[in-house]
Amino acid sequence: MTIATSPAENAGANFFGRGYASMFAPEQLTVGVYFPIESFDGPEPAMLDQVELAQQAERLGFAALWARDVPLNDPSFGDLGQIYDPFVWLAMIAAHTSNIALATGAVILPLHHPIDVAKAAASLDRLSDGRFVFGVASGDRPVEYPAYGRDANLRSELFRDAFDYVEALLTKRFPVHASAHYGRLGGGGDLVPKPLSRRLPTLVAGQSQQSLDWIAQCSDGWLTYPRGVTQQALVASRWREALDRLGAGFKPIAQSLYVDLPADADTPPSPIRLGYRVGRRRLAELLDDLRSNGINHVALNLKFSRRPVADVLDEIGTEVIPHFSISAP
Repeated sequence: MTIATSPAENAGANFFGRGYASMFAPEQLTVGVYFPIESFDGPEPAMLDQVELAQQAERLGFAALWARDVPLNDPSFGDLGQIYDPFVWLAMIAAHTSNIALATGAVILPLHHPIDVAKAAASLDRLSDGRFVFGVASGDRPVEYPAYGRDANLRSELFRDAFDYVEALLTKRFPVHASAHYGRLGGGGDLVPKPLSRRLPTLVAGQSQQSLDWIAQCSDGWLTYPRGVTQQALVASRWREALDRLGAGFKPIAQSLYVDLPADADTPPSPIRLGYRVGRRRLAELLDDLRSNGINHVALNLKFSRRPVADVLDEIGTEVIPHFSISAP
């Protein structure tokens, strides 16, 4: 499906909801943070003080709080995300926050039934008053597909099938839809609730076994992986070229970034896994470079922080975030 809307309409809170509108705008960059908001060794976080830290991030002007879908502990990956189901977790966070966007990065579509995913997504969007941004992916942990009785060799097909089914449920009344893997609707049943806005913004994480043109055509944005600034500029350029080929207008590109923020504000960036140890002034320069190269949102992950994360949040929120925010819708 091609989403034929103008850049101005895409940016509006009435079309995509206020979560999307507070995160994304052409030629702008905003900053979010991933749960768990803590530093920890090994795969499992303690999940202490997460509500208070989420509220702190909101007060400081962070644009979004991100949660991941990690159904099972796969020791080969060494990372369990925030442990809890992302919809349940973000619904709880929604009850304790007011304005910050709530995003999944990302729900593993092929592992869940589309009706259940669509109902959870629309429910969270309603309960958060339009703050939900729906990141989806195909999954990459070997233990998951066999556990769910799915064929990992069909990931590409399963993802597209689930994506289209969820799309039909969220956007149509009493849809008629036939799925090769997940069942069919003949127009006799309808999903309730529907999202609050005209469209629930859906971002595809990584390639999800799809072509970039498919992602540009079917999604509302792209969530990609962290890379060096020069390499990421090339990736962002490829994204814009795909959008131009389709005449799709503005669709944002976002990325994650692991950050260890030392006390010295001028510490130059040195690589850590999927990010940098970097002082806050140099972090601001890095983010500005990413903005100049077309990145619209950076979701920070503080797992490797050597300082208390509350202090890191405060420093980034006070000194960096004011340079990377857009007007509230």
